[in-house]
Amino acid sequence: MKLRTLGAQGLRVSAEGLGCMGMSQSYGPADEAEALATIHRALELGVTFLDTADMYGPFTNERLVGRALTGRRDEVVLATKFGNERREDGSWVSVNGRPEYVRRACDASLERLGTDHIDLYYQHRVDTTVPVEETWGAMRDLVSSGKVRFLGISEAAPGTIRRAHATHPISAVQSEYSLFTRDPEDAVLPLVRELGIGFVAYSPLGRGFLSGKVTTPEQFAANDFRRTAPRFQGDAFTANLAVVQKLAELAEEKRVTAAQLALAWVLAQGDDIVPIPGTKHRHLLEENVVALSIKLTPEDLAAIEAVVPRGAVVGDRYTSDNMARVNV
Repeated sequence: MKLRTLGAQGLRVSAEGLGCMGMSQSYGPADEAEALATIHRALELGVTFLDTADMYGPFTNERLVGRALTGRRDEVVLATKFGNERREDGSWVSVNGRPEYVRRACDASLERLGTDHIDLYYQHRVDTTVPVEETWGAMRDLVSSGKVRFLGISEAAPGTIRRAHATHPISAVQSEYSLFTRDPEDAVLPLVRELGIGFVAYSPLGRGFLSGKVTTPEQFAANDFRRTAPRFQGDAFTANLAVVQKLAELAEEKRVTAAQLALAWVLAQGDDIVPIPGTKHRHLLEENVVALSIKLTPEDLAAIEAVVPRGAVVGDRYTSDNMARVNV
């Protein structure tokens, strides 16, 4: 497995990671046995950068990952997040960046994960009621205490990233990035490169759309959030499906899958970018890993740009209430 470096503080991770959220929520029914087998297969393949968060489930995804890593903790770079406060019953509380909550959330994550340290700890969403310097002061203390090794921030605006980085060096900014979501190219990617921060791309397959396996909204289970996601509705779905079909045709010419081509595109955007495609199935994990061996020429990249130009996607990536909590 190839490695990539996130930030200037020495964090080395597998060039492709594994997003674990879908094993516990958002993408239809959960299958714990298959999820555990998928994590174990990831480790066999060298995909050792695992991503979770306390809110996934909520809390159940951290417990799942912790069980999967029993006796194997030293094989992985483990990332989790705090900041989206939820109750045990799943109900929403708030975005919370208060220092006392940061400390409490970290201790709870450590217990659920069954570990004495978190390799990469992210502020999941920015609390606009708390100066980011206060939140990051508490996060800095977690590093000093040895509970956390490296720090990150997710879906933050450039000004917030700069202020947080001045409080304690950021190793990774995590934001959605794919052929369908290229907003980070405007300001976030230039900034993190200026500051020497790594970039972690979540949903690099456009929440599965870019895999070429989505053909109708009706294929999603009742508890799959894509049933209400704007890009998967009505005319937006039809327009986006047409774009993906063109990508799939290009992939077929290269004798790869649409998912592999889409991931290869993300990987080709810079050695400081690490995609973390999420899956809960071993066969899809194995398909995704092949993307690491695909070499895209300038001609290939131009061809991809021609069939999926920036701005081709129709619809917001979240519903309006969730969009209000990104780029803050």
